[in-house]
Amino acid sequence: MTILIAGGGIGGLTLALSLHQIGIPCRVFESVAELKPLGVGINVLPHAVRELTELGLLDKLDEAGIRTRELSYFSKHGKPIWTEPRGLEAGYKWPQFSIHRGVLQQILLDAVIERLGRDSLLNSHHLANYTDTPDGVSARFVDKATGDDVGTYEGTLLIAADGIHSAVRGKLYPHEGAPIWNGRILWRGITEGDAFLSGRTMIMAGHESLKFVCYPISAQLPNGKFRINWIAERYFPPDHHWRREDYNRAAKLDEFLPWFEDWRFDWLDVPGLIRNCTHAYEYPLVDRDPLDRWTFGNVTLLGDAAHPMYPIGSNGASQAILDARVLTREILNHGETAAALHA
Repeated sequence: MTILIAGGGIGGLTLALSLHQIGIPCRVFESVAELKPLGVGINVLPHAVRELTELGLLDKLDEAGIRTRELSYFSKHGKPIWTEPRGLEAGYKWPQFSIHRGVLQQILLDAVIERLGRDSLLNSHHLANYTDTPDGVSARFVDKATGDDVGTYEGTLLIAADGIHSAVRGKLYPHEGAPIWNGRILWRGITEGDAFLSGRTMIMAGHESLKFVCYPISAQLPNGKFRINWIAERYFPPDHHWRREDYNRAAKLDEFLPWFEDWRFDWLDVPGLIRNCTHAYEYPLVDRDPLDRWTFGNVTLLGDAAHPMYPIGSNGASQAILDARVLTREILNHGETAAALHA
């Protein structure tokens, strides 16, 4: 039988490629009608790059991203505090990549379609319900836009890789509630700008309450510029009211640009980067409390559905990739069984 994967994000697509690598059939069910390269920049750490390399994707990462050289901290006046090497320069056997999240997802999506076939990915299939069966699991899907039933599928296992708002997690823990906001807001965007410092440097400037992060995520463009991913972050008191987290909410520059107006360094123009951005997004910094268990019978959680982390420290995508690879290893060892999920 087939393993059912709910969610066509980085974790779900990596799992599909990994299962295909060991000869296990699977299908990916994605809620949206069309997967598009949305989002902003992320970092894929060496341990995750190792796994993507094992999937034959290193050349694609090199074409699309930047091999991060160093991480440097600065004061809000642009004065250096600390620098440390990253990736190969830090002694790892694999690089760290700074890359557009949507581009990484597209690399994985293209590989899934090429290797597994187009019918391995079903769009407009949102998981509505599932039940254990004697042979595995039965899952019913609907078109989220219309509410129409789009089919019931039988599988040996159901892997929920459907993100921080996981439908499966919601059914397993119906009283958990919304993600928890920690009082911080991130405003994020991508601007075509000039290279700075080494040209492969990630910088963090400012302090605990007000911070600016940026790093390049592309090779040089035909106009001589580079795509620069940036994050403006501010901490608010715990009782401050803010809008619910929504990863597609357009940012309003007048809500945060004034705090960074005088952050003009001799090597980086922070307000200039913010102003010249065509599309910026607002991300309240949220996560969830740890769960006692992720696995129930023939169903388990993966990636942000299992353990959503703050989108800082380059952990989320990297950990989802590791989840997929470790789960595949256990399925190879134990078969398509609940024992593999527990392992």
